[in-house]
Amino acid sequence: MRLALALLVAVLAAGCAETPKAPEAPAVVEAPPAEAPEVKEETPKFKNSTLKYLAGRNLKPQPTRPLNVRSRCSHRDAIGTQTRLDLLVKEANVQKFVAQVSMKGHGTCRFDLKEFDQVEKLPQALLRHKKETGCLVRMWEQGPKVTIAFNSCPKSCDGKAFDYLWPIMVEAKNGQCF
Repeated sequence: MRLALALLVAVLAAGCAETPKAPEAPAVVEAPPAEAPEVKEETPKFKNSTLKYLAGRNLKPQPTRPLNVRSRCSHRDAIGTQTRLDLLVKEANVQKFVAQVSMKGHGTCRFDLKEFDQVEKLPQALLRHKKETGCLVRMWEQGPKVTIAFNSCPKSCDGKAFDYLWPIMVEAKNGQCF
């Protein structure tokens, strides 16, 4: 037992001992280069996995142009949500907008152009509620479709129906909604 204890103390003491420092290398003075070195352009490394997958694709931004769409449609989806829309937008000027979305078991949301002022035309048609300034309706073109999205408009809906409201999508060419 004494031998093991003595050996342990010796090992601990050896671990605390300092090792001699290596001699320092002499400083080398280099002459400035005659020409600037070539800089290689490297592909940026993305930390975000989504950006990594988008990097190799030839994606172009959606062109900013005035929105033009006409739709008078009605649609019922698989879970029973009923959408009715009457919309006319010419050169980004919203001329007619009446929307009603009824969510089965949750209530109905109603939007009418009479209750809104158009505050922007480009890059998106933007409607602001006359009485509730936080309530906004945005309309924008997304490829062959037009999206109509609702922000902070719970008072335009019955009960908690706004919690279940999704944007309305419209085919720009034929006016069909879904």
